[in-house]
Amino acid sequence: MLGLALSGGGARGIAHLGVLAALDELGLPVVRLAGVSSGAIAATFYASGVPPREIMRRLQGVSIPRLTRVALSRSGLLHMDAVGRLFEQHLGPDATFEQLRLPLTLVATDIVAGESVRFSSGPLVPPLLASSAVPVLYRPVQYQGRQLVDGGLLNNLPVDVLLEADHPGLRVVGVHCNPPNPQAQVHNLRSLLERTLNLAIAGNTVLSKQRCHLLLEPPELRQYRTMSFRQAPELFDIGYRYTLSRAAELRALLA
Repeated sequence: MLGLALSGGGARGIAHLGVLAALDELGLPVVRLAGVSSGAIAATFYASGVPPREIMRRLQGVSIPRLTRVALSRSGLLHMDAVGRLFEQHLGPDATFEQLRLPLTLVATDIVAGESVRFSSGPLVPPLLASSAVPVLYRPVQYQGRQLVDGGLLNNLPVDVLLEADHPGLRVVGVHCNPPNPQAQVHNLRSLLERTLNLAIAGNTVLSKQRCHLLLEPPELRQYRTMSFRQAPELFDIGYRYTLSRAAELRALLA
């Protein structure tokens, strides 16, 4: 039985859908999920029973500019309102963790307390919004008395959530969509900010990568940027092909 920890990574997180599609094709049983940021979105829709290729189809029907309404506030540039309505449209306005097909844990960051926060029960959409609220870009999500932002800020590969789960025999696979890129070009403010965030987040995944039973980290993803949503089919295919190439190791985990 496999437990999957899905990392954040912006558009690169689309590769998670390819990974999930390959696992389904290989007939490998995924029984538990944990996710942050874009990995939280992929994990949530998969846990709700939506096939990976269908998730991909729905994603391609989304207008990214419509999801980025300017907030012009002190705490973030963009509203999460449109994103929240999109999640409610596909998951249901009253969706809960308990209604999901598979157990799921979403990880967010309490930006005030400076701590990682887990959600695995109760309302589904608020924690999902919080887990994917990139700091500065999006306003923090106010939920349960906390100001919550992207879970990847402190824990971008939530392997620990699965290792601590009361699930005997669970084999934990970490799926990391931010492979290090030593040849990254920093030539303007945007690329500087992106590089800074990637390096900061990379630091909190070192131990997680070592602790999982198997790490899937497609090296081709290093060539793509955080906002490369137009390359969605390519990103999906990278995750799919890479996972198939690791099929023997994945099957060995379950032997």
